Amino acid sequence: MKVSFFITCLGDMFYPNAGKASVQLLEKFGCTVDFPTSQTCCGQPAFNSGYHQDAKKAAKQTITAFADSQYVVTPSGSCAAMLHEYPQLLQDEPEWSSDAELLTQKSYELTQFLVEVLGVENTGASFKAKATYHTSCHMIRLLGVTSAPQTLLDNVEGLEMIDLPNKHDCCGFGGTFAVKMPKISKEMVDEKVSCIQETEADILIGADAGCLMNIGGRLTRKNDAIKVMHIAEVLNHSE
Repeated sequence: MKVSFFITCLGDMFYPNAGKASVQLLEKFGCTVDFPTSQTCCGQPAFNSGYHQDAKKAAKQTITAFADSQYVVTPSGSCAAMLHEYPQLLQDEPEWSSDAELLTQKSYELTQFLVEVLGVENTGASFKAKATYHTSCHMIRLLGVTSAPQTLLDNVEGLEMIDLPNKHDCCGFGGTFAVKMPKISKEMVDEKVSCIQETEADILIGADAGCLMNIGGRLTRKNDAIKVMHIAEVLNHSE
């Protein structure tokens, strides 16, 4: 099975280890992974800010970059959800809308791909730790991926998973929301951090780099020792 890996902006710049772990997991389960070097931002920041013409440029670049891919897999539910916005974004351009639909049909978030396409529910990982999982908004509400991450984490040997109170609440990142509404964003992430601290977990796991960056930054400013990890790193971990 051939998979093209979509690293995303935040993955490329801030979470390269999550990208490496994702590729290693895909290869472990028989995928041949390539990396189209013409890939760029998915266009979500522009799209969420109302700059749809700029978002269209990014969308067309992404469609072109992955035109020959059998599958496209990304370690970000948020960016995967943005790829699924392309058909509507480009609906007034028939020469692009059909290709946008094709990209949507072959694009998956990492845990979604592992469980739904490869049929993997246990990656063979082992990690002795007490952890809780943050469900990112775009991943569960827009992409509709809810059970795959928990299924995979439940099968990590030695990992004690603690349910996160108010887990469906937003962390306050929301891409450009955190920049436009910093005071509201701060209150939201403070509430999220309080819930995380309530679990007494050693590790916060997430599947979206934006959420991890936001929550991790707030934990650091509060001098909290809770470690933040991308789910790919946990699923690829061995002791």
